[in-house]
Amino acid sequence: MRLLLQRVRHASVQCEGREVSCIGPGLLVLAGFGAADGPELPATKSWQTILKKLVSLRIFPDMAGRMNEDVLQHGGQLLVVSQFTLYADLRSGRRPSFSNAAPPQTARALYDTLLTDLDALAPGRVAGGVFGGDMDVTLLNWGPVTMQLDSADFAGP
Repeated sequence: MRLLLQRVRHASVQCEGREVSCIGPGLLVLAGFGAADGPELPATKSWQTILKKLVSLRIFPDMAGRMNEDVLQHGGQLLVVSQFTLYADLRSGRRPSFSNAAPPQTARALYDTLLTDLDALAPGRVAGGVFGGDMDVTLLNWGPVTMQLDSADFAGP
């Protein structure tokens, strides 16, 4: 699983000409799942570690303007959008290969679980996109602050 986090002043998702979800200040989370990610991923330590880290990263300003608050302390929200292109292989040719991405059925189940598990950590503050949809994502990147979390970095014995 790869999560690309962008601190935003606001973000929204439109699909087929209608707004699906929007948030104010918080995090836009682009979520991709790899071919090695399976249904067991949410039961792993790396899954739990990443989700806890996501909501506890001190990347929001405190009253003094220093990055000392997490998204919850700051009163922010999370907009989670599925994005298989995070697993694009760009090493050869001009056309990206997506063979490293999880199959859609697996990725959909993982995405749904991600939304549910994040909502448990941040009740009422999690919004989602449309899995597999042709979405227009609008955001105002704040900082900019953009970071990546990858389950491979947290896999352990």
